[in-house]
Amino acid sequence: MNKVFKALSDPSRRKVLELLRKGPKTAGELSDHFDFAKPTMSAHFAVLKEAGLVEAEKDGKQVIYRLKLSVLEDALLGFAKVFGVGAGATAPAPIVKRETKS
Repeated sequence: MNKVFKALSDPSRRKVLELLRKGPKTAGELSDHFDFAKPTMSAHFAVLKEAGLVEAEKDGKQVIYRLKLSVLEDALLGFAKVFGVGAGATAPAPIVKRETKS
């Protein structure tokens, strides 16, 4: 889960994921939306792949990226459960006020 949140911490990587929500795109198509050098984009793609948020497929000289939404959903559900939110979460312990003696 830490790798997923590290990947999501960068606004540029979130933008890549947003673009991939509309369907698979080549590295070049994604890069057209940014003013980064190719090595910088490659580093962003590597972080997203390491987190399991995208998968890459070579097609000749092109690399096609696809969003792996299930990984993102699993991470967000796991995070929500930690805070007692969502299905399967355990209810937080009630706060008990104790009377103090004067």
